[in-house]
Amino acid sequence: MAEADGRTLGDEEVAAAERVIRSGMLNSVWGTEARALERELTEMYGVRHAITCSSGTAALHLSVVAAAPDPGDEIITTPITDFGTVAPILAQNAIPVFADVDPSDGNLDPAAVAALIGPRTRAIMAVHLFGAPARVRELRELADEHGLTLIEDCAQAWLTELPGGALAGTAGQVGCLSLQQWKHITCGDGGVAITDDDELARRMRLFSDKGWDRAAGRSHAAFGLNYRMTELQAAVARAQLAKLPGVLAARRGTAALLLDALKGLPGVRLPRPGGHAWWLFPVVCPDGDAAELAAHLAAAGIPARAGYLGEPLNRAPVWEADIYGRSRYPLDGYEPNPCPQAERMVDRTLLVIDWNENYTSAHVELIAQEMMKFRARP
Repeated sequence: MAEADGRTLGDEEVAAAERVIRSGMLNSVWGTEARALERELTEMYGVRHAITCSSGTAALHLSVVAAAPDPGDEIITTPITDFGTVAPILAQNAIPVFADVDPSDGNLDPAAVAALIGPRTRAIMAVHLFGAPARVRELRELADEHGLTLIEDCAQAWLTELPGGALAGTAGQVGCLSLQQWKHITCGDGGVAITDDDELARRMRLFSDKGWDRAAGRSHAAFGLNYRMTELQAAVARAQLAKLPGVLAARRGTAALLLDALKGLPGVRLPRPGGHAWWLFPVVCPDGDAAELAAHLAAAGIPARAGYLGEPLNRAPVWEADIYGRSRYPLDGYEPNPCPQAERMVDRTLLVIDWNENYTSAHVELIAQEMMKFRARP
């Protein structure tokens, strides 16, 4: 299936990059492209603010800055995610607390989150895993009840729809998007934080620009880093953003074909299609033979792999390493929570198939045939 490589990069992105280079202004402080991208995203998502930055991880760091944890405060998140979800928590000297997941889709289980809320909990960071909508309405209710910030990691969830039609990223106080190479749309690397909250937007803008209050001249109002998006990134991202609805429609169309083809197949729990953005096509094998099925599919040329991660993040080696120099602060005495559902998914039941907008019905037919062939073995 090598001919089904994703990416919609073409003449529009070339023209966008040339436009910026010929302008002579590649820095977004004085340019126009990043601000235009922000306006387009506020319109697409129906929010007041969009803050562009250098990566999806940077956007998540901005969201943690917005939540304003004190050193040693806790942020509850999922163990099935990229480390870019967790690194910003450590960067702000906060402590990640891992809650278990719903074994049907790998997204945070609100009941598991509720059981972990304590006096030092500052925020909940939910991930819309693989593009499937997490249960963020329940998580927002929990957050509001306890005075917490709800952050949505939408790196894999461009235009994912929540029940009722709202977009993922708009249920929490901050939503974070990624423009990394392999996401739905890309500018190589890049990120965006969206919010309706004026104060949170102010904090995130300041932090992304070294705490520089440019309206006050050469004045640094707060601690911050340089997370600015370049004009080249923004111009390419704008060209990609125009293609996003088509990308989603294509992914959803072929995913629907595969769901229909696999309906009723024993030993397979299919993803729920409602609102899904299909960054990957995940399959749960309740009998625990995900690795065997993934190997079978890979041998047939289908890009499939078991577990998604080498281990869930609550079992990653990083928790035994030093954090700053030879110090483990703020993790002195830290031991991540066991998350049996997440651990079983990664070890035994979760399989993911790479997905993109260039798949055809022939690709779908091959995947379905090979999955049926595997299940038909004696």
